[in-house]
Amino acid sequence: MSSDKITSSACSCVPQPDKNQFITLTSKMQESEILATTSRSTLNDRLDHFFARVGVNRMGHIVKPGLYKLGNPTRDSQVFVSANYTLSFDALRCALAGTDCYILVLDTKGINVWCAAGKGTFGTDELVKRIMWSGLYNIVRHRTVIVPQLGAPGISAHEVQSRSGFKVEFGPVRATDLPEYLKTHKATPEMRRVHFALKDRLVLTPVELRHASLPTVVAAIALYLLAGSIAALAAITTVITGTVLFPALLPFIPTHDFSTKGLILGLLVAVPFATSFAADPAMPLLMKAIISLAFVLTIPAVTAYLALNFTGCTTFTSRTGVKKEIYRYVPVMALMAGSGTLLLIIFGAIRLMEMV
Repeated sequence: MSSDKITSSACSCVPQPDKNQFITLTSKMQESEILATTSRSTLNDRLDHFFARVGVNRMGHIVKPGLYKLGNPTRDSQVFVSANYTLSFDALRCALAGTDCYILVLDTKGINVWCAAGKGTFGTDELVKRIMWSGLYNIVRHRTVIVPQLGAPGISAHEVQSRSGFKVEFGPVRATDLPEYLKTHKATPEMRRVHFALKDRLVLTPVELRHASLPTVVAAIALYLLAGSIAALAAITTVITGTVLFPALLPFIPTHDFSTKGLILGLLVAVPFATSFAADPAMPLLMKAIISLAFVLTIPAVTAYLALNFTGCTTFTSRTGVKKEIYRYVPVMALMAGSGTLLLIIFGAIRLMEMV
């Protein structure tokens, strides 16, 4: 990204925000800078995207907040709003190839538009603040900013207009639809539709899998010591089921709640492992019952927890719905996982005593 800069000023002629606004505009000239960017995607950009997808340096994939120019914009050029997460910003600038415009980047703490809108960092206050601090009044003649549709939960359009004088125009869901959208500034139903296809779901799995990798290794080693190699394999399979198989099968698993979807999928995975121990002719009946029940309790609980965690990645859920799931199912998961773990410890202790 180029470091070329242009300076502009925001003066006291800017309309004053209302008394509830936290921004204080002084009568002094405020100097702001316009950073230059391009629509090219470099090797460094692609490496950054890869590391972001796998969760490496999670909070380091950020763009400096502020106003950027793309191409050679004029005072009549359009202004687009984005998050300061590199994947969000890069998707927008690459989609606008050949368009002379400005991009106003909000400080979302390195979080994408949709998640930041839910958290409030891609919000009304931040948008108004950036409009004021960038001196946008003196840079463009019009009074419109184009905000991605997925940012709508965090933006109160009428409040932005009353506090800053700028109208909020909600663009399409996907940045790739912008060239077509800009021809009429009217979004088709398809542009408004949020998709969450198999590709969209699977692209999220590497970071989930990476976050679970260390606990998985620890659990696999512990289970190997307690119950052998099949138990260790069960731990690895459980995590892969919750982080990869669950997202892939999400639309096809019955029930509405993610937690119950995870319980169902986990139970299906638990049955073969429980059966393998139950069918062992050399194992005493009590030991068979203990280890089989342990798997039936533990595997669905862990899978359900990982499934519940995936609610933060999907367009299928809402914050209120997730809260209800947490209060309703997490105690059940904890009870199942705790009981299953206790049974595994008992199984391991009995096995150890038999060996001694």
